[in-house]
Amino acid sequence: MQSTRTYKISLVLLLLVTVAVWFLNISLGSVNIPFREVLTSIFSENSNSSWQYIIMEYRIPKALTAVLAGSGLAVSGMLMQTMFRNPLAGPYVLGLSSGASLGVALVLMGASLFGGLAGSIIFSSWGIVIASSLGSLLVLLAVMLASVKLKDTMAILIIGLMFASLSSAVVSVLAYFSPAAQLQQYVFWSYGSVGDLSWNELGVLIIFWLLGTGIALYSIKNLNSLLLGEQYARSLGMNIGKNRALLIISTSFLAGSITAFAGPIAFIGLAVPHLIRQVVPVNDHKILLPAVILGGAILMLICDMVAQLPGSEHTLPINAVTSLVGAPVVIWLLVRKRKFLF
Repeated sequence: MQSTRTYKISLVLLLLVTVAVWFLNISLGSVNIPFREVLTSIFSENSNSSWQYIIMEYRIPKALTAVLAGSGLAVSGMLMQTMFRNPLAGPYVLGLSSGASLGVALVLMGASLFGGLAGSIIFSSWGIVIASSLGSLLVLLAVMLASVKLKDTMAILIIGLMFASLSSAVVSVLAYFSPAAQLQQYVFWSYGSVGDLSWNELGVLIIFWLLGTGIALYSIKNLNSLLLGEQYARSLGMNIGKNRALLIISTSFLAGSITAFAGPIAFIGLAVPHLIRQVVPVNDHKILLPAVILGGAILMLICDMVAQLPGSEHTLPINAVTSLVGAPVVIWLLVRKRKFLF
C-alpha cells in the first residue's frame, strides 16, 4: 500500500514538472517576451499583436508537438522493449523510421521521376508527410505479414533490422546520385524539427497519438504478462499473435506519425523508459505507462529549449540535441545504479 502511494506521488510530481517545463518552453525563444505577457497571450488577448501571434501560432504548437513527440516515442520504445524483452529495443527497431526516410528520400532526391500534377502534390505542404507515411506503412505491412508467418519474436526483430538496412541502402544510392540542393533538403529533414507544424497538422498528429496510446493502455495487462516471457503469458491464456500485432500497430501509429510530421528523432524512445525506471523503480505498466508519457514529454521539452538557443536567432538540430543532452544522463544513471531495471 505504501509503495503504491509513493508511485502515485511520483506521478503527480512528474505531472507538475511537465506543466512547469511546458510553460517555461513557451516563454523562451529568439524573441524575448515577459512571462506575464506569455500568460496574457494564452488566457486572454494580448495588446501586442506580434507577441500574440508568436505565442499562439508558433510557440504553443511547437511545445505541444514536443509533448506529443516525446511521449509518443517514449511509449513506443517501452512497448518494443517489453515485447522483445530487450533493453536496447527502441521505437524504430521495426524499420519504420527507415521506411519513412526512404519515402522522403524518393520525393526529395528522386524529384526528376515526378512531374506535372504528381509533382505539385508531392511538393505541397503535405507532400513530405504523405511520403513519409507511405514509406512507414509499406514497412509496417511487411513486418505485419512476417509476424503472421513467424512464431519467434526475435525473428521479427531481425526482419525489422533487415528492412531498415535495405531502406538505408536505397537512400544511400539516391544520395550518391542527387544534386547538392536536393541532398541538403533531405539532410535538413533528417535533423528533425518540432517547430514546423500548423494547427491542422497538429490535429492529425493528436489523432494518431490518441490511437497509439489507447492501444497501449488496452494492452497493459498483456504487457505485464510478457515480462515473464511468452510461455508464461501463453499459459495465462494470452493470444501471443494478437497481442504482438496490437503492439506493432500501436508503435506504428506513434513512431510512424511522429516521424512523418517531425522527422526522425533519436534517443528519446530508447532512453526514456530506462530513465523512468530509475525514478519510478517498477515494472507494472499500469504505473510505468503514464510515467513514461510524462517523462518523454519532459525530456523532449527540455531538449527543445536547448535546441532553440533562447535569445539567439539560431536553432540547433533537435535530433542532435536529444542525444547530446540525454545520453550522458543515461550513462551516469546506469553507472550509478549498475544495472537495468528491466
